[in-house]
Amino acid sequence: MTVGRVVVVGAGPVGLTAALLLAHRGHEVQVLERRAEPSTLPRAVHLDAEAQRVLADAGVDFARISAPGAGLRLLDADHRVLAEFPRDPGAAGMFHQPDLEDLLRAALERSGAELVTGVEVRSVRRTRHGARVVTDRSELVADAVLGCDGARSTVARAVGPRPRRIARPDRWLVVDLLAEQPLPVWPGVHQVCGPGRAATFMPVAGLRYRAEFRLADGPVDLPAELARFGASSCEVVRAAEYTYGAQVARRWRSGRVLLCGDAAHLTPPFIGQGLGLGLRDAHQLAWKVDAVLAGAPDSLLDTHGAERAAHARSLVRLAALTGWLMTAGGPRAARLRRLVLRLLPRTLLAAGSPPLRRGPWVRRPRLGPAHGVGRLVPDVPLKRGRRLDDVLGPGWALLVCSTEVPVVPPLPGGARPRVLHRGALPDLGPALRDRWVLVRPDRVVAAVGPRA
Repeated sequence: MTVGRVVVVGAGPVGLTAALLLAHRGHEVQVLERRAEPSTLPRAVHLDAEAQRVLADAGVDFARISAPGAGLRLLDADHRVLAEFPRDPGAAGMFHQPDLEDLLRAALERSGAELVTGVEVRSVRRTRHGARVVTDRSELVADAVLGCDGARSTVARAVGPRPRRIARPDRWLVVDLLAEQPLPVWPGVHQVCGPGRAATFMPVAGLRYRAEFRLADGPVDLPAELARFGASSCEVVRAAEYTYGAQVARRWRSGRVLLCGDAAHLTPPFIGQGLGLGLRDAHQLAWKVDAVLAGAPDSLLDTHGAERAAHARSLVRLAALTGWLMTAGGPRAARLRRLVLRLLPRTLLAAGSPPLRRGPWVRRPRLGPAHGVGRLVPDVPLKRGRRLDDVLGPGWALLVCSTEVPVVPPLPGGARPRVLHRGALPDLGPALRDRWVLVRPDRVVAAVGPRA
């Protein structure tokens, strides 16, 4: 195994997760963070089941700090229910971001990776076989640099041009609340669909709650608005104005300098995919960097932007569209909205992750059904409380239907897949039934074979 030196810029959840995934693969990882102390400000509050699988692969027990999300309830201006979209158990988790960062930092310390805080990255320059990072303390040489340093990313400026805007920015007041006892509210996300005051209210975890109010609708009478949700007795922990962007990077890579998370994309909050998108970036990038450091051609890193940009654009557009449908327009739009939202497909608001586009390691057919290629392999339950992810291992896996092992293309970096016989596994669903399945290290189905 070849050990590489990787510098991760930014110690938010995306950067810490990327560092863990690379450290577990045996690389020397250093995380640089400009803040001297961990942030106490909650930002993300929701992760779907796909993003939770990334954390599990990084060795983090998300269930310790999260509460199940019940789904989404759409309300009119008088808080009457327009529509309700419940989530299946385990499909969504609500959490307090500082709790997640504490878990990730503890895991990083156990992994042997190094976290350096209070250091400012001033520039990143690609080199022939890596990059040079200049900080306010020293100059570092790395085999790869991952820019996970947020919306004002120094690394993104080094990678390329300004991002492509997908929708207009939107100003909201975000209010984090702490209750003395659980509030008697429905345990999911409440979305007020206007037309007078677009607002969002949700239980987070424990006694924490969040309320958000669109500022374009005029000044906010905070006590009155909180009272409408039955939260007037809560302590206001923080009230801050945020501008929600909707943009995706035009370039994700310059040599071995690569972008993840908010450095690569910003999304409106309406389908809860901001942090989830970043964790998916880190999951698929970690195995590619690992393969390149093991000898795979650098061209493998071209698939980072090719796969992630299209996926991010799909979800950012979906978030912007969903927000527009739920909150835009005046009284006439409100009457139309009542009809549209009753007919809106459940899958739109559930924001199921779209499949990755066809590419070198997403071998979807040009015509005909894709049979699950480009999507995550289902994490089906096994015996004794285990799940499929527990037996796939950290690398490639080949699920076969018989004792005859099919020939698969050579894998990046000389990797060898772990062979698992389907007879010992539960049914993976109709798309994958009776087929051999090649699973990437990020749990994405890379290819399938014909029925047995």
